[in-house]
Amino acid sequence: MSTLRRFAGHTLIYGLSTIVARIMNFILTPLLANKYPPSTYGVFGYLYSWAAMLNAFLAFGMETTFFRYLQKRADEKEKVYANTFLITLFTSALLLLTLFVSFDAVAGYLQRQFADKDLAFYLKVFVFILIADALAVIPFARIRAEGRPIRFACIKLANIATFVGLNLLFILVIPWLIERNGIGADWLARWYRPGWIGYVFLSNLTASVITLLMLIPEILKLQLKWDGALVKDMLGYSFPILIANFSFIVNENLDKLLLKELLPQETSARDVGIYTMCSKLAVFMSIAVQAFRLGAEPFFFSYAKEKNAGSVYSVIMDYLIIAMSVAMVGLVANIEILKFFTRGGTLEARMEYWSGLPIVPILIMAYVFLGVYMNLSIWYKLSDQTRYGVYISGFGAIVTIVLNFVLIPRYGYIASAWITLTTYGSMMVLSYILGQRHYPIPYHLKKNITYLAMAAVISWMSFSVFHRDLIIGNVLFILFLLFTFLMERKQLAILLGKRDR
Repeated sequence: MSTLRRFAGHTLIYGLSTIVARIMNFILTPLLANKYPPSTYGVFGYLYSWAAMLNAFLAFGMETTFFRYLQKRADEKEKVYANTFLITLFTSALLLLTLFVSFDAVAGYLQRQFADKDLAFYLKVFVFILIADALAVIPFARIRAEGRPIRFACIKLANIATFVGLNLLFILVIPWLIERNGIGADWLARWYRPGWIGYVFLSNLTASVITLLMLIPEILKLQLKWDGALVKDMLGYSFPILIANFSFIVNENLDKLLLKELLPQETSARDVGIYTMCSKLAVFMSIAVQAFRLGAEPFFFSYAKEKNAGSVYSVIMDYLIIAMSVAMVGLVANIEILKFFTRGGTLEARMEYWSGLPIVPILIMAYVFLGVYMNLSIWYKLSDQTRYGVYISGFGAIVTIVLNFVLIPRYGYIASAWITLTTYGSMMVLSYILGQRHYPIPYHLKKNITYLAMAAVISWMSFSVFHRDLIIGNVLFILFLLFTFLMERKQLAILLGKRDR
C-alpha cells in the first residue's frame, strides 16, 4: 500500500502541474477565438497537427526505451542516458537537413492551402520548436526516473507561463498600449502587426528554448560516449514504439488534416477551426491521461520485478477508470459553462464555434478509452514484445484512415469525433485481449466495465436527454460521486492507510 501511495503522490503532482498548465493554456482559448476567425485559427490547428506527427519521429520512442533500459542495465544508467539523448540529437539534425533540402516545396504547398504569405516563416519557427522540444525529452525522462516530480512540474509550469504570458503580451497588452498611447507606443506601432497569428508561434518557440535552458543541469550530466552495441539493442526495442507512437499521432491528428483536404474549400478552414477549438473542451480528460502516463511509466518499469506487480497494476487500473469516469460525468454536466472558453468576439462567431459542441462528449469518452489503452499497453513494453504496439496502433491507424476518407465528406467533423472514439475503443479492446494472452494481469473486468458504462449513460442523459441543463447534470454528477464513494470507501481506507486489510 505504501508503494501505491507513493505512486499516487507522484501522479498527483504531475496531475496538478498539468492541470495548472492546461488552465493557464485554457485562458488562451477564448482569447484566440475572439482574436482570430475560425479560418485563421485553422492554420494554427493544421500546423500543430503536423508538429505532433514529427514529434513522434524526433523522440524515436526513446522515452520509453530509456525507462526500460534503466531497468535492464541498472549498472549502466549514465550510458543509457547518454545514448538515448544522442539518438534524439541525431533525429533532430536529420529533420533540420531534410527541411533545408525541401523547404521551398513544403512552404509552397502550405501557401496554396491557406493563402497566408507568412507560412514560410511559420514553418521555420516550427522546426526550431520541434528540435528544442525533442532535445528536452530525455532530460525530462531522467527527472521522472529519479523521482523528482516537483522539478518536472516547475519546469513545465515555467514553459506554459512563458507561452501564455507572451501571448497575452502580444494579443492584449501591446495593442492596449498602442491604442492608449502608453509607454513606448510609437516604437511598438512601428513593428507590431495586429491580428498576426505568428505571435502565437513565436511565443511557443521562446517557451521551448527557455525550457531547454532550465534543463541545463540535466544536460551537463551527459557523458557523451557512443556505444554502438547498446544503441543497436535499444533501436531494436524502440523502433516498434516509434511506429506505434506515430500511428497514435496519426489517430490523434489525421482528422484535422483530412478535414482540410476532404471538405469543400470554401468551408474547410472554418470547420478545422471549429473542430480544433471545440476539441479543446475535452482537454481536462486528456490531462488525466497525460498525468497518469507521466507517473505510471517509470513506476511500472521499476516495479516490474516485484512478486505482486500484477495485483498492483490491477488496482491502478481500477482507480484510473474510476477517476476518468467521474471526470467525464463532471465535464459533460458542465459543458454549458465550459463552452464560454470557445466564444468568439460576436454573437455570430460564438454560435459558429458552439455549433461543434456535440463532438465534446464523444471526444471525452475517446480520451477515457485512450487512458485505459495506455495502461493496458504496459504489457508489451515490460515483456519486450513492442512489436505488438505496432500491430495495435497500426490497426487503429487503418481504422482512422479508412473511416475518415469514407465518412468525412458526408458527415464533416462530427464523423471525425466518432472515428476517434471508435479507434481508441478498438485499440483498447485489442490490447486487452492480446495482453491477457501474452502477459496476463488480473484486471477486474466486470467492475471496470460497469463504471465505464455508467459514466457513458449518465453523460448521454446529461447532454442529450436533459439538453445540457446545468442543474440536472450536476445532480446526476453528485449522485454518481456518492455511488462511487459508497462502493469504494473500504478500499480507499486501506489505500490511505486508515485501516488494515
